[in-house]
Amino acid sequence: MAGNGRFVDGSTLDRDHRTTREELGDVQRPIAIVLRCSDSRTSPEFVFDQGIGDLFVCAVAGNIPTAELVASMEYAVSMLGTPLIVVMGHSGCGAVTAAIKTITEKASLPGGLPDLLSHITPAAEQARDLHGETAVSEVIALNVGNGIRRIMDMSQIIRQAIESGQVKIIGGVHDLASGRFERV
Repeated sequence: MAGNGRFVDGSTLDRDHRTTREELGDVQRPIAIVLRCSDSRTSPEFVFDQGIGDLFVCAVAGNIPTAELVASMEYAVSMLGTPLIVVMGHSGCGAVTAAIKTITEKASLPGGLPDLLSHITPAAEQARDLHGETAVSEVIALNVGNGIRRIMDMSQIIRQAIESGQVKIIGGVHDLASGRFERV
């Protein structure tokens, strides 16, 4: 959170990436796993002012915990000893907006998008009575919470690590305009 404060204030740390690359050539010790949306505006290394090797980042549109991403998280927890999982949604999420439209406007989407967005639909259904930006913001937050629960349901490794206190899991939303990450 201190790194996010630096990002918001514009006082990010200077980093010697060359030295860091050399130090991390054979080892990684990330301080957190971040499940984020693949939106190009939501780079956790910038949002949390972290350097190379600090974050183990998993990305997919809508920050949905897929089987492959959860397996990657299991690797970071069990093999790298990463002590924190962050599920990071963001304002103005196109995947969330599309999921809402599939419900409210019966919009159809091409290719694999309906399958992907079906994981966001439960959050959109929970906020069915809301409209406009209020609905989008609420569904983004609900989707983060649903993602946390889904990770716990999908992975015995992660669930046991959390229950034993070895790992903590949090969720929040990155506001694109201010840069601020707010926990939900």
